[in-house]
Amino acid sequence: MNITQIKYVLEIAASSSMREAATRLYVSQPALSASIRELEDELGILIFDRTNKGISLTDEGREFLVYAKKAVGQYEILEDRYLSRDGGKERFSVSTQHYNFAIKAFTDVIKKNYPDKFVFSIHETKTKEVLEDVRTLKSEVGIISFSRASEDVIRKLFKSYQLEFVPLMRRETYIYVWKDHEFAGRKEISIEELSNYPCITFDQSDDSNLYLNEEALADYDFKKMIKSDDRATTMEIIATLHGYSIGSGMLADDDAILKGMVSIKLKEEDPLIIGYITRNGSAMSVYAKAYVEELLKYKEL
Repeated sequence: MNITQIKYVLEIAASSSMREAATRLYVSQPALSASIRELEDELGILIFDRTNKGISLTDEGREFLVYAKKAVGQYEILEDRYLSRDGGKERFSVSTQHYNFAIKAFTDVIKKNYPDKFVFSIHETKTKEVLEDVRTLKSEVGIISFSRASEDVIRKLFKSYQLEFVPLMRRETYIYVWKDHEFAGRKEISIEELSNYPCITFDQSDDSNLYLNEEALADYDFKKMIKSDDRATTMEIIATLHGYSIGSGMLADDDAILKGMVSIKLKEEDPLIIGYITRNGSAMSVYAKAYVEELLKYKEL
């Protein structure tokens, strides 16, 4: 088994056919098929089912895919660090749920510690990926939150992934609506009063565990729901359909995307604990330490 074969598996899984995967990989279809069969023989499992209608992952193949993604991710980190031509550049990466203060802290680190050459990354992403990124050291620091409903699950993942969580703040539950919404002037509102409007949530793409949602009230049965994985798209939907989203009530005045939004306190309480995670026992870079210093400026707990 080699990294090329593992990358082949990932590409095939993301394609509709072996022919399409071969085209994307710039290899012949027979060579690709032979390489995958060789890998399956070596592992003693069948990764793909082949039929005249196409290919699909077997149960064993889906399990293999989970580990394959991690392996390729780690390889790419090593490749980028040691084999790329832009050596000598300072590197630092953060993964975060959708919180403006996390971005502000990131930019402040760059402004205060401006190296001559650098490649810094910030990944605004799903809950599971924040955990995985810090677990695999793709990112040195992650920003994450949980509510009462999700706390037990998240804390078990912290322990399983060998992550240390430092709480920064506790936030009550709010909704966001567009400034022309009929409820925009309200100071407080019940979720039942919003039943005729769609709730827009961040799509975690993991229906197997709703407790990985980054919003409060994860176990509430919403009458109307729209899932989105982009903040700008979410704002557009809220403005156009008079929908709402659930959050911490923190709206940054200088955030162009959030301009036009107003927050209203929810009567239903499901407070969020927001903090940062690091990998246990990992030595932090000077930039990770500087980032944590910026985060601690927001600490209330």
